[in-house]
Amino acid sequence: MPETVNLSLDEARALSLAALEAHGANRANAAAVTDIMIRAEQDRCASHGLFRLQGYCASLRSGKVNGAASPKLRDIAPGVLRVDGDGGFAPLALDTGLPALAERARQQGIAALGLVDIYHFAALWPEVETLAEAGLSGLAFTQASPMVAPAGGTKPFFGTNPMAFSWPRPGKDPYVFDQASAAMARGDVMIHARDGKKVPIGTGIDPDGNPTEDPNAVLAGAQLPFGGYKGSNIAMMVELLAGGLIGSVFSYEAGRLDNKDGGPPIGGEIVIAMDPARFGDAERWADHCEALFAEATAMDGVRLPGQRRRKARLETPETGIELARSLYDTVTELANG
Repeated sequence: MPETVNLSLDEARALSLAALEAHGANRANAAAVTDIMIRAEQDRCASHGLFRLQGYCASLRSGKVNGAASPKLRDIAPGVLRVDGDGGFAPLALDTGLPALAERARQQGIAALGLVDIYHFAALWPEVETLAEAGLSGLAFTQASPMVAPAGGTKPFFGTNPMAFSWPRPGKDPYVFDQASAAMARGDVMIHARDGKKVPIGTGIDPDGNPTEDPNAVLAGAQLPFGGYKGSNIAMMVELLAGGLIGSVFSYEAGRLDNKDGGPPIGGEIVIAMDPARFGDAERWADHCEALFAEATAMDGVRLPGQRRRKARLETPETGIELARSLYDTVTELANG
């Protein structure tokens, strides 16, 4: 196992802010990106925490991403909002759009937010969890550059094309899941490669199209969708929703535009919010859904997604977070400019 370093959340936050500002982000953008990474670290979601900092800084350093981006919110239809991200990272654009999306969903029952000209490099659960904590159900979708071969193919075409869903549970932690349409998240493949661990067969193929347990071969070849054609269909759906529908790029287009600096490609995201109290079952929906959760979890071995993250969230303010020594050294070097 690699040597680790323990950091408090405040120490991790300070290092991230220093690194992002040293590489060209203003305080507003640095704070929004840092908040997303520290939320992941607090939940022990290592693949979307400070592990991503090097990519964020690389894209600032190369000039691909606008570190002083000022996202602009537009109202383009009764149920549709749009944020122009001004070529910046997604977190500040989400901070700009989510409050308005929540308010519109409360007014109308359902609303959608399209985010364009952004660089998304984080988990999707923070945006849908934010909506659930406001009493709304949320859906989020985003694409990336080509990493995943479609069913029957051997070359990267889709991004990992994740999706997230949340459901509010009054008085309880919301139901939240966040998953890639790939068999394994890209960051997890990269962490396996860093730590010298094998990946399960089905994760991906090598450059010659052969199944492999070597994460480095997968990174050089292509990842695979989960469930074969089923995951491939979902990846295509994400392309259409987060690219075609909102006027953003598809993954293959993002890959052609990208400068390959190690950071995120340009892309889009769509977030949909729904108010369960506005769909005709205002008095009963919450209790009815709690009965569903209770029925499922009464079976041995069944748990709801997100419980591990929520438990970690309560623990890490006291225990701190563990970073691999190599990652700590990288983060410290970035913070020192």
